[in-house]
Amino acid sequence: MNKTTFIQQLDHSAIESAISRAEALTSGEIRVAVTHERASHALATAQEIFMRNGMQQTKERNAVLIFVAPASQTFAVVGDEAVHEKCGGIFWQELTNAMSDRFKAGDFTGGLKQAIERAGSLLAAHFPRQPGDQDELSNHVIES
Repeated sequence: MNKTTFIQQLDHSAIESAISRAEALTSGEIRVAVTHERASHALATAQEIFMRNGMQQTKERNAVLIFVAPASQTFAVVGDEAVHEKCGGIFWQELTNAMSDRFKAGDFTGGLKQAIERAGSLLAAHFPRQPGDQDELSNHVIES
């Protein structure tokens, strides 16, 4: 995953649309973050971004962050406590597998969209959308 290629090929509007579609099925919240810096510890960096952006403050504690650091060729997926409790380890494995295969093929936007769609389906199984649910977090890609 080449940092420059990754960032140039990333289609923000397609990612944000995928988030909107996925969140239409669930009360869960999904965000994507991309850093231009190297992240030697992707999971720790993702957890920091998760907290800094208030993702732990959703009503049902069911937010998911997909974090990518193309400069270090790493990524991580972080979920809040309710996601861990209800979705289990298969959730994380399915999301990372979906991204990894597409990233290796150079399809960066496609990898993120596939992970977002899978996250939406898995979240919907445990956190279905209810009448009156509101989008608690922005769907915009976080860049740092």
